[in-house]
Amino acid sequence: MGFGGSVLLSLVLVLVVLQGYGLISSVDGYDPMDPNGNVTIKWDVMKANQDGSFDIRIFIFNYQLFRHIDAPGWKLSWDWQGKEVIWNMVGAEATEQGDCSKFKADNLPHCCLKKPVIVDLLPGAPYNKQSFNCCKGGVLSSLTQDPTKYASMFEMHIGNSPSGQQQKGDMQIPQNFSIGLPGYTCSAPFKVPPSRFQDGSRRFIQALKTWNVTCTYSQFIARTAPTCCVSLSAFYNETIVPCATCSCGCQGLSGEQCVEQGKTPSLLQLPHSDRDIVPDTVMCTKHMCPIRVHWHVKVSYKEYWRVKITVTNLNYAKNYSHWSLVAQHPNLQSLVEVFSFNYMPLNQYGPINDSGVFYGIQYYNDMLLQSGENGNVQTEILLRKDPGVFTFREGWVFPRKISFNGDECVMPPPDEFPRLPNKAHLHASVRQYTSTVLLMFSIILLIL
Repeated sequence: MGFGGSVLLSLVLVLVVLQGYGLISSVDGYDPMDPNGNVTIKWDVMKANQDGSFDIRIFIFNYQLFRHIDAPGWKLSWDWQGKEVIWNMVGAEATEQGDCSKFKADNLPHCCLKKPVIVDLLPGAPYNKQSFNCCKGGVLSSLTQDPTKYASMFEMHIGNSPSGQQQKGDMQIPQNFSIGLPGYTCSAPFKVPPSRFQDGSRRFIQALKTWNVTCTYSQFIARTAPTCCVSLSAFYNETIVPCATCSCGCQGLSGEQCVEQGKTPSLLQLPHSDRDIVPDTVMCTKHMCPIRVHWHVKVSYKEYWRVKITVTNLNYAKNYSHWSLVAQHPNLQSLVEVFSFNYMPLNQYGPINDSGVFYGIQYYNDMLLQSGENGNVQTEILLRKDPGVFTFREGWVFPRKISFNGDECVMPPPDEFPRLPNKAHLHASVRQYTSTVLLMFSIILLIL
């Protein structure tokens, strides 16, 4: 094998190792913490009318365990395959009407675009425009945090433009679906058994045809850099291991901007409404991350041990509502109590229970406020020491993986984890303590 082949083989091996350690995210959206997580779009043809128009019902389900869809919410789009137009909608609206000049009637279609962009209605929308499960501003909860708010639904009446020649009774499913969120990639529509709905009694009705579209998330596609980092400390070591330098960015690099601690960011850098999207305005740190998670091993009891977890928002431009924190640690299977957070084990791999999701208590700490005096949330967790497994050695008490809002955080290197003092240091400390006690005792005897 030549020099070039050796270099190529070495590069491949390095990539494989990095992938194994989770340092390179999979582009296809697979998340080992949530292997079946996705956003599903369900397209139901409810009625085919005599004039060639159709009544359509669309659902958007967030089947992700801990990744929610935050404001400004989903923006569903697709490409029509024919000359279709949207005549009217309830539960959502198109952002643009488009060119409807081909229609001469008094009532023009709701949208004539080849690629319509649909958004959810805001809370408080007029009653006659609402539908079931609408009007949340496009925000969808994860399955774990609030199973009652993980879906959206809207209805629309579609037909042909005057030049369209679509055959009556034939529905061409659109293509190139997108939910308009960074990191999500949607599949082509695929046909599934028709949906069934209860009509308010014990009777079920059925859609004429149903297609599904599956959208998966990839952190690698969503952003070029991580958005959170982890720092570590323990009661048995004075060292505080900070977030790794340049975890999310480096000060001084082109395009990197930050605000010095204690200073107020410019108003132009801050959002002016809940639906504005502005770049992160972070506090100047060595790691440059908007979110820092600190894991502190606080106390060791005879049969238990206690950890304090603090999540700090260093972003001046954003509040994180309905945040979630996923941790992976082998002792989570023996978790006894969680103080001031909600907790749900993930249990994705049968008897292996080493991961779970923490999230805020509603109306108490479910919103992580922007950087400042109140820009943090914290909890303590109590875990049982598993005999034969638990140890303070080799950094065992620290998490294997942490993610915030579904994005994996940068961990310090394992060789930098706080370690137990070595025996020589312990013996020296004991000798020094003993000598001090003897000296004090001798002084007391002399005084007496």
